[in-house]
Amino acid sequence: FIGALPPILFLSVPSPCGTPPVAPVGRLNRSLRYVCLNHSVLFFFGVLPDAPSTEQQELFTQKLQQCCMLFDFLDSVMDLKSKEIKRATLNELVDYVSTNRGVLVESTYPEITNMICTNIFRTLPPSDNPDFDPEEDEPTLEASWPHVQLVYEFLLRFLENPDFQPSIAKRHIDQKFVLQLLELFDSEDPRERDFLKTILHRIYGKFLGLRAFIRKQINNIFLRFIYETEHFNGVAELLEILGSIINGFALPLKAEHKQFLMKVLIPLHTAKGLALFHAQLAYCVVQFLEKDPTLTEPVIRGLLKFWPRTCSQKEVMFLGEIEEILDVIEPTQFKKIQEPLFKQISKCVANPHFQVAERALYFWNNEYILSLIEENIDKVLPIMFGSLYRISKEHWNPTIVALVYNVLKTLMEMNCTLFDELTSSYKAERQREKKKEQERDELWKKLDELRLSRRERRSFGSI
Repeated sequence: FIGALPPILFLSVPSPCGTPPVAPVGRLNRSLRYVCLNHSVLFFFGVLPDAPSTEQQELFTQKLQQCCMLFDFLDSVMDLKSKEIKRATLNELVDYVSTNRGVLVESTYPEITNMICTNIFRTLPPSDNPDFDPEEDEPTLEASWPHVQLVYEFLLRFLENPDFQPSIAKRHIDQKFVLQLLELFDSEDPRERDFLKTILHRIYGKFLGLRAFIRKQINNIFLRFIYETEHFNGVAELLEILGSIINGFALPLKAEHKQFLMKVLIPLHTAKGLALFHAQLAYCVVQFLEKDPTLTEPVIRGLLKFWPRTCSQKEVMFLGEIEEILDVIEPTQFKKIQEPLFKQISKCVANPHFQVAERALYFWNNEYILSLIEENIDKVLPIMFGSLYRISKEHWNPTIVALVYNVLKTLMEMNCTLFDELTSSYKAERQREKKKEQERDELWKKLDELRLSRRERRSFGSI
């Protein structure tokens, strides 16, 4: 059965009118190029389980080679039969690798990686919309996804197969392979990025020799994103992988890991599209602080350095991250950062944007943060009191005023004596300010009167 099959994996159809074959290149619905050389038609080989066991390996290899054929998905009616044969073959390969043992012999590794590389590695096209906003616009979906999805699924099953041997695969899944894989994270299709995330995580886990290289290349992608391009679609997915990697770091942390935190992760907070990946970024930062609490002070000072001044949405995100950090902070570290931190929180509480003020006031709903404040009330209360007292009288939003009253009540219960002293001091200061304003107004009034009298004398003298 197998021996009678020709080594040719597809039937060639001559080009019309003797013209040379042209590989159609283009994008369907703003998608990628896919090419079917010579308008070839795939040949159905039969099903793997139906073949004699002695010939299954050869048929498996032939099917892998057959799936290296690429098709033009720009035309929805072109090569329909061949596209369906390839889709069915890929499904069969996924099932075969998932359910059979002894499939991954050494000779199949180059065939497998060649099929994978041929199908998934390509230059990503520029976005159809130069002003593409991931938060507002619909992403470009990969037109050839019916095939590409199955190739990704096959790669994942290949890596997870119990017979998978990294010692053999490392000849093919090397630094070049990883680089090309990382470039695909810029795909606009979230389905593709989700597969890539899982696959890169598996590669990181199985190939110890590639770990440092993967971390370095992710570092480079982030630095280009921060300081050059300001655009990369897969930041959230890469950060999600990093969150898992950081969780596995051995202690004490290496200098390169600390440098990555301070030189890459903290500056990532300045990105315009922070909302797209902030949850994953905050998780990575907190993971570092749980590993090494001594990093708390430089991290919080770094966040305060990059604190947003004009974007309320980002300010709310920063406050959320600060609360996550305070949830895991050690009391000794809290003492080091309480003064600069609560000066910023005081500004946020006084922010006219009610969402910023509301998010800052929610800190007083956190029991652990309340315990830290109570232990350091003599430092925190003097910083916060002025803003809170003023807002309780002046803020335009009644919800904020109600929250402020609750916070003031809580602080008063923590240290009634200090609260009374600050109240008296604040009122006295306000009286001094009012007196100065009154004196200033009187001075201006006298100056106006003097100016008018001089003008009158000048007018009288001219007569």
